[in-house]
Amino acid sequence: MSKMIIATLVVLSLLSTASANVHLVGGGSVREGRVEILYNGEWGTVCDDFWDIYDANVVCRSLGYDGAVEALSDAHFGEGTGTIFLDNVECYGTESSIIDCDHNGIRDHNCGHHEDAGVECSSPRVEIVGGNSVLEGRVEVYFDGEWGTVCDDYWDLEDAHVVCANLGHGPALEATTNAAFGEGSGEIVLDDVECIGNEAGLFDCPNAGPGIHNCAHSEDAGVRCSQGVRLVGGDCSSEGRVEILHDGEWGTVCDDLWDIDDANVVCRSLGFESAVEAFSEAVFGEGTGRILLDDVECSGTESSIVRCPRSDFGDHNCHHYEDAGVQCSPEVRLVGGESESEGRVEVLYNGAWGTVCDDLWDIEDANVVCRRLGYSQASEAFSSAEFGEGSGPIFLDDVECTGNEQCIFSCSNRGIGVHNCFHFEDAGVRCT
Repeated sequence: MSKMIIATLVVLSLLSTASANVHLVGGGSVREGRVEILYNGEWGTVCDDFWDIYDANVVCRSLGYDGAVEALSDAHFGEGTGTIFLDNVECYGTESSIIDCDHNGIRDHNCGHHEDAGVECSSPRVEIVGGNSVLEGRVEVYFDGEWGTVCDDYWDLEDAHVVCANLGHGPALEATTNAAFGEGSGEIVLDDVECIGNEAGLFDCPNAGPGIHNCAHSEDAGVRCSQGVRLVGGDCSSEGRVEILHDGEWGTVCDDLWDIDDANVVCRSLGFESAVEAFSEAVFGEGTGRILLDDVECSGTESSIVRCPRSDFGDHNCHHYEDAGVQCSPEVRLVGGESESEGRVEVLYNGAWGTVCDDLWDIEDANVVCRRLGYSQASEAFSSAEFGEGSGPIFLDDVECTGNEQCIFSCSNRGIGVHNCFHFEDAGVRCT
C-alpha cells in the first residue's frame, strides 16, 4: 500500500471520529443550514452533486438529530467562502459521519460555491425517563453530544405538547414540574421554554438559550402524554390493525414495505416487549378513516412509527384492504416467581404494567393467564401477594373468567382501574 493511500486513510479516520467536525451555517435555526466540515483547522463546504436525503440523514444524525427533513442544494443557505472539501458524496444513510461515505476525496471537486449543499434536520432528540410507562417521564434533550434536562420555569401544557408530538405520542395530558419523575444528573440544557404548541421541537420555542439557566435539578420538567398509536380489531389488546393519531384524527397505515422492524416499533411504543408478527392485507379488518402513512421503513430502534422513514402524512397509493397490523408479545406477564412459569400476575394497559386483585380469583382465571402465555393450563391460583407485592397501579378486580377467554381483559371484571384493593392482595399463578 502506498504512503499516499496510508496517509489518506489516517486523515479520514481522524476526521470521522467526532461529530464536532461538522456544523450547519446560515439557517434560520440551529437545525438547518449549509453543511461545513472541519479539515486541517479549516472549515469548508460540500458540493451538492449526488446530494440527497441519505447524505443529509448522516449529517443530521452525527449532530444528534433523529434524521433529516430535507436535503437542499444550490447554496440554499448562502454560499460559503472557504474550500470545497467534498464532492459526489454518496451515503447509504447508516454511516456515523459524512466522511465515512463514498466521495471523490478531500478537495477533489468540479464545483463552485453556488452548489454548496445544505440540510434541514428533524428536531433534536428528546426522551422521557423515570415514569411508570413509555408515556410519561422527565424530559431530557440531546445537545452538544450529551443528554440534559429542562427547567420547569414557564413550563406548561403547550411545551409538553411539543415533547409528546416529537415522541410520536398523542397530545400531552399533563406538564409536570419540581422533578416529579426524579432529578436528572446531566446538564440543564433549556430554561424559560415558552412554546405555542405547534413547534417542531423544544429548541424552536423561545427559551433562554442552550445551557443558560438559573435552576437546579429539583426543578426538572416532565410530561404525561396520551397514546398516539392504537391497535384495533384484535381478540386481545396486544394485537390489531395499527392506527395512529394525527391532527386529532385516527387513521391507518398501508402495508407497503411493512415488516417485523416496523411492527417492533409499534409494539414497543405501546409498552410491549416486542412484536411477534407483522400483518398485511387488513388481517384485522379494514379501517374507515384516512390512510395516514405509507412506505414505512423502520430500523426497529425508533421510539415511534412516525419517526421512521416514511411518506408524508396522508401521502399514499393504497386502499384499506392494505391496512397493516401487528401481534405484540402478550399483555400479561408473571413476576417474582422462582421460575418463568409462576409469579405475580401483571397486565399491560395504556403503556404501563399493573397488578390484578385477588378478589374472586380462582383456577379459571389462572387458566386464562397461563394459556395466554403458552402453557397448557394452571396448576394453582394464588392470592395475598404470594409472589410479593407489586408497585404499579392495580388494573383489574373481581375477575371472573369462564376459562375459555383469549385474554384476561375479556373476562368479567369491575373495569380498568376500578378496585377496592391493596397490593397485599395481588393475584398470582403457577402454570404447567
